[in-house]
Amino acid sequence: MVKRIGVLMGGTSSEREVSLRSGRAISDALRQLGYTVIDIDAGPNVCADIKREGIEAAFWPCTAAPGRTAPYRDLLEVMGIPYTGSGVLASALAMDKPASKIFFRARV
Repeated sequence: MVKRIGVLMGGTSSEREVSLRSGRAISDALRQLGYTVIDIDAGPNVCADIKREGIEAAFWPCTAAPGRTAPYRDLLEVMGIPYTGSGVLASALAMDKPASKIFFRARV
């Protein structure tokens, strides 16, 4: 069982406060379920913060850019830390609508 869950929140976009509120709500819910939760402000030191805190899995509720543009997911992937949400390939494909249409047509 995962012992330390990092909840990435905040960031530098105009929706920072919304992300902080969402992240805190998620952190509170996970704590109530008995998990050890570390709140991580997804700023310029996010990689060092994740390493320093010994995060074993990440909950990534970031909804605003740059979170929407995937740098946190990609960072977690490179660090080998499991995270919530779609993987790198699925997310990249979903953001490229013409490529998505080609892929789905080929699968039908």
